[in-house]
Amino acid sequence: MALLEAKVKSVLSGDTVILHNINNPKQERTLSLAFVSAPRLRREGDEQFAFESRDFLRRLLVGKVVQFRVLYKIPTGANREYGVISLPNRTQLPELAVAEGWVKLRDDAGRKDDSDESTALLEKLQVFEARAKADSKGVWQESGGRIDSTSELSDPKQFVEDNKGKDINAIVEKVLSGDRLIVRLLLSPTEHVQTMVLLAGIRAPATKRTNPSDGKEQPAEPFGDESQQFVEMRLLQRNVVANVLGVSPNGQIVATIKHPVNGNIAPFLLKAGLARCTDHHTTLLGQEMSALRQAEKAAKDSRQGVFQDHVAQKTSPSGELEAIVSRVQSADTLFLRGKAGAERRINLSSVRQPKPTDPKQQPWGPEAKEFLRKKLIGKHVKFHVDGKRAATEGYDEREMATVTFQGKNVGLLLVENGMASVIRHRQEDTDRSPIYDDLLLAEQAAQEAQKGLWSPKAPAAKQYVDYSESLEKAKRQLSLLSRQRKVPAVVDFVKSGSRFTVLVPRENAKLTFVLSGIRAPRSARNPNEKGEPFGQEAHDFANRRCLQRDVEIDVEDCDKMGGFIGTLYINRENFAKALLEEGFATVHAYSAEKGGNANELFAAEQKAKDARKGLWQNYDPSQDEEAEPTAAAAETNGQNGEAAASRRKDYRDVVITHVDDSGKLKLQQVGTGTAALTELMNAFRSFHLNPTNNQGLPNPPKAGDFVAAKFTADDEWYRARIRRNDREAKKAEVVYIDYGNSEVLPWSRLRPLSQPQFSPQSKLKPQALDAQLSFIQMSANPEYLADAVHFIAQETADRQLVANVDQVEKDGTLWVTLFDPKQSKTGVDSVNADVVSEGLAMVPKKLRAWERGASDILDALKKRETTAKAERRGMWEYGDLTEDD
Repeated sequence: MALLEAKVKSVLSGDTVILHNINNPKQERTLSLAFVSAPRLRREGDEQFAFESRDFLRRLLVGKVVQFRVLYKIPTGANREYGVISLPNRTQLPELAVAEGWVKLRDDAGRKDDSDESTALLEKLQVFEARAKADSKGVWQESGGRIDSTSELSDPKQFVEDNKGKDINAIVEKVLSGDRLIVRLLLSPTEHVQTMVLLAGIRAPATKRTNPSDGKEQPAEPFGDESQQFVEMRLLQRNVVANVLGVSPNGQIVATIKHPVNGNIAPFLLKAGLARCTDHHTTLLGQEMSALRQAEKAAKDSRQGVFQDHVAQKTSPSGELEAIVSRVQSADTLFLRGKAGAERRINLSSVRQPKPTDPKQQPWGPEAKEFLRKKLIGKHVKFHVDGKRAATEGYDEREMATVTFQGKNVGLLLVENGMASVIRHRQEDTDRSPIYDDLLLAEQAAQEAQKGLWSPKAPAAKQYVDYSESLEKAKRQLSLLSRQRKVPAVVDFVKSGSRFTVLVPRENAKLTFVLSGIRAPRSARNPNEKGEPFGQEAHDFANRRCLQRDVEIDVEDCDKMGGFIGTLYINRENFAKALLEEGFATVHAYSAEKGGNANELFAAEQKAKDARKGLWQNYDPSQDEEAEPTAAAAETNGQNGEAAASRRKDYRDVVITHVDDSGKLKLQQVGTGTAALTELMNAFRSFHLNPTNNQGLPNPPKAGDFVAAKFTADDEWYRARIRRNDREAKKAEVVYIDYGNSEVLPWSRLRPLSQPQFSPQSKLKPQALDAQLSFIQMSANPEYLADAVHFIAQETADRQLVANVDQVEKDGTLWVTLFDPKQSKTGVDSVNADVVSEGLAMVPKKLRAWERGASDILDALKKRETTAKAERRGMWEYGDLTEDD
């Protein structure tokens, strides 16, 4: 018979091989070596030297292209063919196998084929066998060849424990499917174990199989045969290295199988689209799982194999967004507020809060929520929407998102601390977290460390007593709380702009808390009710600033309903003051005076009035002042009972240090204060020139903190206060407290101001005072306003002036008329008058009471205004725009 060519797929024993067509691997034939027999590999126990005999032929032939010729067939049974094999290097079989002693001549070899060629081959083989016997080669050895080979593991888990982390040499005996192999583990030269192994991290499509329960044949899944052939071509009967990792729920070994040259087979199978990643093995593989995910992604992107119909998930067009955490609903649900002010609810991807229905997990629900509240409430976070979970019965559609805070994944933070579990996704779920494998590993670590909800002990339940339930309870608690100052609390609920439910953890107390000294408009309690003007705005403002925030409270009294009345501080600021400054409340004079902070509250209210904010949008100063009760008839000066508020005469030497964009001034009073400031600044500069004092801020700055700041214009250090802070950009807006100007600086140009010799509280108070020019009103037009600011700055720069302080507001703001003592000849020659003359300001139509008393000043200013109008200066260049008012 002519020579044929084929590829060796596998070796069954030392004398039999499986060949397949080079171009069609499915076309196979079995060929036994002519005239010889080898020891048999048996399930119940191998014959002596059976493995060594088979291994000799396996190492020689598997995966190689050979030529073969069939010499004879035995028609009985399997109709087996017998022949000879030639390798490309001209090695001949069975000659080499006989010469090495791994096969024996059959007793009936001479009767198989009587051709001349066979007779000559047989004579040659007899000579080789005689030499092998004489040299005690192969099976002719007097001892050895006994291998303890088992096909079942009595205790797979113990086997994994004993061999985890070891590189075990192995041979792949059979490929059942792309992810299931029969592997011979070579534990020692005399101990082998044959067992099924699942490839770690993947699941391949199933091949055709028979159901053992009913005997019916189940067809292969799409790409099941291709997956099996892919692994067969690369691993069948090859030497590999096995790393056992764990045991499946069915007791099967899970392991990585590595080719000696190309490494782990799993990524190659995934990249070809012939398997999918499985989440069940993530905790076994650890960080190695990421390489498998990348391989799977490559197959999805190129639509290989099982992913040929894959449709890429649409990514969020906006990418990563920034927001502030406004509310924590539970350990896996947050409300975020964007820059536009809109609030959106998101769920953390792939994590679940402690289950309320699980008796073991339920006690950890409040703990997990509080853990997240402390970390995130009011903080800036970044988030990316991973997908949406469709609405189901009892649940609306939910956005699943990855949230990061200071570079840390929030979901991962929860899982690491045992405050949440990881959702087990279905294969087709598209809303899983991009770090899903890390979450699974973190969950396993938390379980092993018995953290949080994995702890055998439940947390101590926090039971809050509602002391506002009745007046009697409130009075009992009032005596305790009123003796304490700045009691730490948490705002649990916002009932209105000035009414809250607060929790006091250290007292296990729940209180209804009412802000003292103010009255906020009432908001609607239900859709059918109408609230007071700006009631809802006040309520929303309180929600944004206070809900779930850590606050401090001073309790002063309680009302008839059991509510506790007092001051609430958030970020060390009186919240009542913040409401007043926004125009969302009015001062309740009696309670403000009683609480001792009336001046602060009245000043905040006045700011809102001046800015026409909220409730004061239509504020008229003249009506407000006319409505104030006059002090006494003695002040009427016989003017038919009309009040005559007099203008103050309080002259002070001043220097203007800053003019802001609205035309407001910052000034320093010349005298002991400026001398002390000069002395302090000299010491301050010397202090910061010393290299030992160059430490930066130990922590990120907070609004209101006093710091040392390096001014950009001259690179000198000055005392300053933080106005705003940008944690993401690591920059802060500072106000120089002795000069009044401000700028944005990186944190690197800030240092602590903790030295007592420079303290603004104990050494030298801030020298920049707030001031405004009396008797004039700037233009609302931005261009003319900017011209006015420029003119005032130019006229006051580097000049010592005299200021008459006409009035002092409750918040300390000075209303001034500025004079240059060298140029002002009369009381009407002033910087204020110069601004009017240039057409950059006008005389207000609505005057304050003390302004109305200075008729001579007003008359002089009105003459200048008339002249400016006639000459079309400044804001009057297009005529008198106030004529229609």
